[in-house]
Amino acid sequence: MIGALVMIFSVLWIYQSALRGKVSNPVIWVIGCAAIFFASQTLLIWGSVDILETMRGGEADANYERDLLSVGDRKNIGGFQGGKGTFISVFMELMPPAVGFLLIALIRNKFMLREPLTVGNLFSGLKEMFQSIKQSFKVPDQE
Repeated sequence: MIGALVMIFSVLWIYQSALRGKVSNPVIWVIGCAAIFFASQTLLIWGSVDILETMRGGEADANYERDLLSVGDRKNIGGFQGGKGTFISVFMELMPPAVGFLLIALIRNKFMLREPLTVGNLFSGLKEMFQSIKQSFKVPDQE
């Protein structure tokens, strides 16, 4: 769910940047960036699941199922309880959308807008995007 929200905002950001930068074929840039975001997020989620399963030490035989409520050690359901487990779980949840967003920001900066790579250029236009979203919710005065 978090990844979907980040993807929607990222695609909107790319589209607005393409229009402001007068880039030809802004829809192609939006589709390409959305595909790259989705592919990177999918690969990182698969990798995160594999990493978490190896950290958990689960047996990977034919009868193995990932079930958090299976019979066993009730104090350590799933193997990720406590502060360390919470941190790992939150990190593995937030890392794929963050990496996807950074990939899109790099593509936008270097290939779409052809600007030098600086932090200011990398994230430029985000404030304007959120301001335009805020403006879209305002009801025009009816006289």
